[in-house]
Amino acid sequence: MAAHSAAPATGPGPVAIGTAAADPRRWLVLAVIAVAQLMVVLDLTVMNLALPSAQNALKFTAADRQWVVTAYALSFGGLLLFCGRLADLIGRKVTFLTGLVGFAAASAVGGAAVDFSMLVTARACQGVFGALLAPSALSLLATTFKDPRERAKAFGVYGAVAAAGGGLGLLVGGALTSYLSWRWCMYVNVLIAAVAVVGGALLVGRQQRTPGGRLDVPGVVTVSGGMFCLVYGFSNAASHNSWRTPSAWGLLVAGAGLLIVFALWQSRAAQPLLPPRVVLDRNRAGAYLTVLTIGAATFGVFLFLIYYMQVTLGYSAVRSGVALLPMVALSGIMATLGNTRLMPRFGPKPMVVAGMLLNAGGMVWLTRIGVHSGYASTLLGPIMVTGAGMGLIFGMVAATGTFGVAPQDAGVASASINTGQQLGGSIGTALLNTIAAGAGAHYLAGHGRGRPTPQLLQAAAVHSDITVFWWCAGIFAAGAVVCGALLRRGPLTRQGERPASEPSPLAATAGR
Repeated sequence: MAAHSAAPATGPGPVAIGTAAADPRRWLVLAVIAVAQLMVVLDLTVMNLALPSAQNALKFTAADRQWVVTAYALSFGGLLLFCGRLADLIGRKVTFLTGLVGFAAASAVGGAAVDFSMLVTARACQGVFGALLAPSALSLLATTFKDPRERAKAFGVYGAVAAAGGGLGLLVGGALTSYLSWRWCMYVNVLIAAVAVVGGALLVGRQQRTPGGRLDVPGVVTVSGGMFCLVYGFSNAASHNSWRTPSAWGLLVAGAGLLIVFALWQSRAAQPLLPPRVVLDRNRAGAYLTVLTIGAATFGVFLFLIYYMQVTLGYSAVRSGVALLPMVALSGIMATLGNTRLMPRFGPKPMVVAGMLLNAGGMVWLTRIGVHSGYASTLLGPIMVTGAGMGLIFGMVAATGTFGVAPQDAGVASASINTGQQLGGSIGTALLNTIAAGAGAHYLAGHGRGRPTPQLLQAAAVHSDITVFWWCAGIFAAGAVVCGALLRRGPLTRQGERPASEPSPLAATAGR
């Protein structure tokens, strides 16, 4: 993936490869980072299955229910870049541990919620501390592993957790809700965070701060406001199934305007929040665009596939989670294999193209579903194909998106990956929800006479799911073309370095 371990790093200030002594505790640090990342990824989906039970227990309306998800998305997406830069300025260990403790405390409050406002406030606080935790974890990984082969293994593990965590969250959420209580979907974070806090405090070394660094306040205001408006606007479009409402398009226009101002300011600021050098590299820009694309289309895989299994086929929450286990397993295997075997030889470009095309094929395969489809005959194949594609993509995104950045930019580069995923998910939620609603209504209008029967409603639901899967296939196919064109060919290297798969002259001479 990168240079041979004996090759010196070149250029001013990039993350050094093979020049510093390896941390003897680095693999234990990786375990701590993986646990923390698993908690964040689980929380993106684990509450989805708990929402009906929480709504019944706390007596809030269906219109209010979206805020349990939106409150987290708004604070998480709006603060990611700010928190990523904060990690660079004050030290990643500090922000990592603060994020863990705060996330656990917010989860405990949410689990003990006695009313709707208490639950939503806790979810918003989870988003704040998640925004502090996620980029800190990834930047710690990027700065801890310096040998290219070890770095490949570490990012393979991280990619496996990122790829498989969403599906695992559905399984965990279904099991906790069915056998314990919806509250344990929040309490489980306290247990996971406790392990990560102890490990982080004992194992993670002191992290250097950016010397003389200052926070770009205008950049923080414009990008946080822009992300807030975009996420909120897309959420309103999704909840109303319409782009025409002023609360949707008005916020989207405002968000786009603020992000344009942010981009213009970053080229002029003395110490920009997101230095242009981070995003102008083709490979890193390709990684950020890839994660935005995959975030938008993955929504169709999880939400609509789960909805189809539970509502149309009658699966329980636990059974639908178990049904996705092949996807979880293949995602983890392919992420690790991709980072340790494929990235060092071929680089990220073939992995992204192959992963996107596999996902597109899996989505096309899913368009064969019907009202009475069997799991083995109809669902298992596309689930496995999609899992393999997800693993290939997530296996390269984290490594490519942080490759070659200066240590003082590691936090904001990591935050850019999470920002792309969050924004992509918001876009996918709004776009695919609107498409599904329109497709279902069009089907009923064309096939119904009088009051629709339950059979017709089921057929309309399947038709809307199939329409969404076709759109997801198109998004993945477009991603294969656009993201593949942006990424450079060949392994990730810097000037003067050899690919990790190429032996050094000294090693070749010794071999003779």
